[in-house]
Amino acid sequence: MLSKKLLAFAVLGLLFKTVTLLAQDLPDFSSIKDLPSTNTPAPRYERLKPLSINSPPDFLNTEAQATLAANAVVPQPSLANVISVPNFQGSFSSRGRTWPFTMIGGAPTSGATTSVPVHIVAVSLKLQNADLVTFTTVPVGSFETPTLKSPNFQPANYSSGAGIQFADAVQRAEFFHVMHAGWHTTLHPVAIVHSVTITVPRFTTVVLNGKTTQVRTYFTGKASDGHTIVFVLDQFFQLQMFNLGISEIKAGRFITGGLNVALLPNTFLFALNSSGGMGSCCTIGFHTLFVNTAPKQSRWIFAFASWISPGTFGGGLQDVTALSHEISEAINDPFVGNLVPAWQFPNEPGTCQDNLEVGDPVEVLSNAVFPVHVSGVTYHPQTEALLQWFKQTSPSTALGGAFSYPNTKALTKPAVPFGPLTCP
Repeated sequence: MLSKKLLAFAVLGLLFKTVTLLAQDLPDFSSIKDLPSTNTPAPRYERLKPLSINSPPDFLNTEAQATLAANAVVPQPSLANVISVPNFQGSFSSRGRTWPFTMIGGAPTSGATTSVPVHIVAVSLKLQNADLVTFTTVPVGSFETPTLKSPNFQPANYSSGAGIQFADAVQRAEFFHVMHAGWHTTLHPVAIVHSVTITVPRFTTVVLNGKTTQVRTYFTGKASDGHTIVFVLDQFFQLQMFNLGISEIKAGRFITGGLNVALLPNTFLFALNSSGGMGSCCTIGFHTLFVNTAPKQSRWIFAFASWISPGTFGGGLQDVTALSHEISEAINDPFVGNLVPAWQFPNEPGTCQDNLEVGDPVEVLSNAVFPVHVSGVTYHPQTEALLQWFKQTSPSTALGGAFSYPNTKALTKPAVPFGPLTCP
C-alpha cells in the first residue's frame, strides 16, 4: 500500500511553495515543527487495521500506526459468526499452497445478481486560518453529482458485459470462464446519506518520538481548475474518520449489508517525518472495516476516497480514480484478510506485498487509468489487477487471458514472486 507512482512536477513545486508561504504566517511557537516534505509527493493508497467501535486506536501517537503493513495478517473469525455484506468464498493454488479468499457478492457459478447498497457521506472541510480565529470552508458539494454519475455507479459497455458498472466489469473479467452469464455484483442503491463538515485546526498535538509535540494539521494549494487542494495530517484524519464512522453507525446511516464511503474534496494525506514536518505524501484513499466485539460480529465495510481535480497528479489520475481503486479493493478484500503469494510491484524489484489488493500493482504504472465515457463525460477509473495476476502462473484463465482489466495491456504477465511466500 505504500508504493509510489509518478506525480506531476507541478504538484511538487506547488506543495513546496505552499509550505514555504504558509510558514511565514505561523505563530512563533518554538514547539511547532513546520518543515518541507522530506519525500517526493506521490499518490498512494492504504489499508487500515480493522477498527473496533469498542476501543478507539491511539491515532495521535506516531508509534501506534493504524495502517496495515504489507505482511500483516488479520485474524478472521468464522464467517458463520459475521454479520456483513453478501460474500462468497473461493481459493486458488499457487506455489504449493492453497490460498483462500472472501469477496463481496454471490458465487460466480450461481449466475445471480447481488445488489450491494452504497451509503456515501459527503465531507467538507472547515480550515482554521493562520489568525486562529477565522475559517475557510472547502466544500465537497460540487463533486457529489459527478461522483454519482460516474462509471462506478452508472452503466457503460465493456468487453466483459454491456450496460454494467465498472467494478462489476472487472469482476466478470476475472471469473469470466467460471461464471454463469447472469452473474453480477451491482452497487445499488447508491445514495448520499449525510453531509457533514469536519473542522480542521491549524495545529494538532501528537506524540512524536515519545514527546508531546505540536505540528501543522494541514497545508493548502490550488488545482489547475481553481479548486482548493488540502494536504491533511494522516493521524488527525484517521481519527476524524473513526469518529465519523462511529457517529454514522449509531445513526444507522452506515450499514453492515453495504459499502460505506466518505467522499472528500481534493483531500490528500501526509505522514510526519521524524522531525515533525511533512514526510511521505499523498494518500488519496484507503479501505478498512469497523467491527464490534459481539459473539456474532458485525462488520461495516468502509472506504475513504478523494475526488481529484485534473492536473493534480501525473498519469491522468483525476475525478474518481481513487474511488474506483477503493471500491474494487473492498469488493476483492472486504475484510482485509485475503493473503496471496508475496509479489513484487511491476518494475520495482525487491519490493514486497502479499495481500489481494487489486489496485496496488497498477497504481505504480504510468498507464494506470482507463477512460470511460458516461453521459457525455469522460471519467478516469483505475485499471485493476486480476486474481490471475496474483496466482503468479500463466496462462491466465481470465477473459482473453488478461492479467489486468479493463486495460489488458497494463499487466501483460503474472506477478513476479518476491521469493518467500510471505513478506519479511
